Amino acid sequence: MSSVLQKPPAPTRQLIRQKRRPSYLPWLLLSASMILVGVMTGYPVVRLLVMSFQEYERAQLMGQPAEWVGLDNYATVLTDVEGFWTVLARSFALMVVLVVTTLVLGMLVALLMIRIGKGMRLLVSVGLLLAWAMPSLAATTVWGWVFDTQYGVVNNLLTAITGDRWFGHSWLLNPWSFFLILTCIVVWGAVPFVAFTLYAGLTQIPEEVMEAAQLDGASAFQRFRLIQVPYVRSIITVLVILSMIWDLKLFTQVFVLQDIGGDRELTNTIGVYVYQMGMAQGHYGLASAIGVIFVIVMLAISYPYVRRTLREEEL
Repeated sequence: MSSVLQKPPAPTRQLIRQKRRPSYLPWLLLSASMILVGVMTGYPVVRLLVMSFQEYERAQLMGQPAEWVGLDNYATVLTDVEGFWTVLARSFALMVVLVVTTLVLGMLVALLMIRIGKGMRLLVSVGLLLAWAMPSLAATTVWGWVFDTQYGVVNNLLTAITGDRWFGHSWLLNPWSFFLILTCIVVWGAVPFVAFTLYAGLTQIPEEVMEAAQLDGASAFQRFRLIQVPYVRSIITVLVILSMIWDLKLFTQVFVLQDIGGDRELTNTIGVYVYQMGMAQGHYGLASAIGVIFVIVMLAISYPYVRRTLREEEL
């Protein structure tokens, strides 16, 4: 009994020093990646911030010194109601429509994948993966052909169905139909990620819980509202925040549709507006100020996601 109750030996000084000594090996291994990220990301951000306080035009690209103007660029941007604020409001309205539509359709597809058999689930998964894997530029170009003014599939079908002549009708010239087509393109490419993510979360719900609720007389909608949604609420929160970020910074789809036949003044979003202000018009200082404001908006949207992630890591 005395040997069993004997206290363990005290740790030696060498072991204590080894435990207290910080390990620099992880930081050493990460140093190359950190330097690369700092150069590739840090320098552009610093350069953007500096240019936002300068009068930087095409002449400065040719070597003329840039004049410091302080907060004049920000004042010009923030007082431009018909330009910046109109585009920003349009971008937020489009973002709300895209996020809601994507989440609703993604949830419906995820619920469908739970109910169907393995064969149909595999077929649906392959279709989703093909839509998800297609590049945004290629997808937008294909959709542009579908709604083409002269040879589009939609105009041909409407002509055959109604008997009226739809050839020559421009779907992209009208802002409402432009954003309707844009919504179809973005949602078509975003639903697969949302559907797969929600499907993975919904399959983790214990079957016993669902069966018990069904035996208690809960309807399908009640089981969805009271059991399934609470189980995947954290996943839905992350998807909403990520979708807000992705949809707010749309560029490729909007830019390509505008090139095909859209009215730029009436269909600009914030991503295209920054590009046109800088690259097209040469007002790099104003474009930098808009970029800084846009980064602040994106950080404000990303904050809940980062905070939730940190809390989960602490748990």
